[in-house]
Amino acid sequence: MITKPVLLVIAHGSRDPRHAATVHALVRRVRALRPDVRVETGFLDFNIPSVQGVLESLAAQGVRDVVALPLLLTRAFHAKADIPAVLRDAPPTLRIRQTEVLGPSPLLLSALERRLYEAGLTPADKSSTGVVLASAGSTDPEAIAVIAEIAREWRHTGWCAVRPAFASASLPRTEDAVRELRALGCERVAVAPYVLAPGFLPDRIARGAAEANVLADVLGPAPEVARVLLERYDAARVPVLAAVGA
Repeated sequence: MITKPVLLVIAHGSRDPRHAATVHALVRRVRALRPDVRVETGFLDFNIPSVQGVLESLAAQGVRDVVALPLLLTRAFHAKADIPAVLRDAPPTLRIRQTEVLGPSPLLLSALERRLYEAGLTPADKSSTGVVLASAGSTDPEAIAVIAEIAREWRHTGWCAVRPAFASASLPRTEDAVRELRALGCERVAVAPYVLAPGFLPDRIARGAAEANVLADVLGPAPEVARVLLERYDAARVPVLAAVGA
């Protein structure tokens, strides 16, 4: 019997201990959903184990097939350059396939709404509430365009208005988007952080939400996020297994 490839979740890492704790909580949820899949976690920076260290350990254990999943919401520099570079340096005995990033996905929109409702909104509030879709930001125009498109799509689900905002690299900032929605006449304004884990930039988003009525939590280990990880894994593992005769 051919075993399933190992799922290696690749997180950026952070000096903020909340980041790694949230990543590990998400991975635990993924394991609970699919106990038949071995799931490992590696960090690009700041935290251990490193991605390279995990890959070397897997190779030493005789693992041959790995699906590497960038724990990222948009396809920017880390997904396009950093992670492929690390994977190219992996032990040659490993067959590695990198998945697509998590976003965009309808499940992530469901997770965003879950967080808004947990923060106090109800479905009945949608038509009178403007939402700021607050992301970390990027210098990559593809990533910025994806955030803008997600905001446009989300608006069509019944919110008064949805505006994208960015904590770094791009404009507008969260506080500017909050003011714009107020100027549009939205009865209330909510900020939905489109980020996976707490840290420096999510804290900046929170400060920018000072004039909003509602600030949702980060996506974190929401069940919808865990399901997206497994969707990406399943989409990537089929070619891997086909290559070894499964």
